Amino acid sequence: IDKNIVLMFAFLFFVLMAHTAYGDLSYSFPEEMKRRSVIGNIAKDLGLDVNRLSSRKARIDTEGNRKRYCDINLNTGELTVAERIDREGLCGKKASCVLKQELMLENPLELHRISLHIDDINDNSPHFDEDVIRMEITESADKGERFLLGEAHDPDIGNNAVMSYTLESNENFVLYVKSNDLAGKYCELVLNKELDREQQKEVTLILTAVDGGTPPRSGTVAIHVTVLDANDNAPVFSQAVYKVSLNENSPLKTVVVTVSATDADEGQNGKVSSGTERHVSRREQLQTDVLFDHRAGVRFHFLPDLHHHHPGREVLSQEKAQTVV
Repeated sequence: IDKNIVLMFAFLFFVLMAHTAYGDLSYSFPEEMKRRSVIGNIAKDLGLDVNRLSSRKARIDTEGNRKRYCDINLNTGELTVAERIDREGLCGKKASCVLKQELMLENPLELHRISLHIDDINDNSPHFDEDVIRMEITESADKGERFLLGEAHDPDIGNNAVMSYTLESNENFVLYVKSNDLAGKYCELVLNKELDREQQKEVTLILTAVDGGTPPRSGTVAIHVTVLDANDNAPVFSQAVYKVSLNENSPLKTVVVTVSATDADEGQNGKVSSGTERHVSRREQLQTDVLFDHRAGVRFHFLPDLHHHHPGREVLSQEKAQTVV
């Protein structure tokens, strides 16, 4: 066949198609409609004879889509859902989601382009990237300090996306929510009351994200705060005054009394040393190193001096106990 003849037929075909392509149709409907749900009556909207749809081999073709998402009922002329339509799967977070389909008829050849505008429904709940947000906060943190929590995600758009956050009521923290055009809404945990590890070593909170759909959907995440120790407690003796009796002829090195001290802090912050810097593992034995004269009626006072055993750090404070003999 002559090449020029082939080109001529191709040109005539495209001209014919151009003349047989009619005005577009648009339908808007929500995602996730059941199969065979009616979108609209395409025959009525186009003024087609329903009785001739079969003889004209009316059919829906795709336009750049792998799947045929709608079909035509040849008996009624209704356009129906043929496949599940998941807006988030097809268009993600795009503001507009449009599928292109075509209605083809023969005898004579006729083409109608169909635009399917898919509306979002609130079919997704907000969710967080983690099941538990784990944080470590020192008990010396100041009131007003903030700790970033991030944000919840919702595949839906518009009012069906995340709209608000709430934090479980508690003594120590409040929630601060901030919005910006790039990151959307994100949360910060704000310290409202200083922590005390000696009173509470761990704090568990529940953060809830709520979307604006009707009815609203929500998602939660647990916030687990481990309170780290600070050197905020001084050693404390078991008694302020230790009273003992001692014979006047007691030999040297006789144990007079055993005193003990404790520290509510943990680790290095809770270790206790004597004033001579030797390690004493929380207890100090006092031994006689003076001669007693019962006739003088003298009371001898021993003041063991204890402080935190924490190399490289300044001593927080000191405590003393009086021993009366």
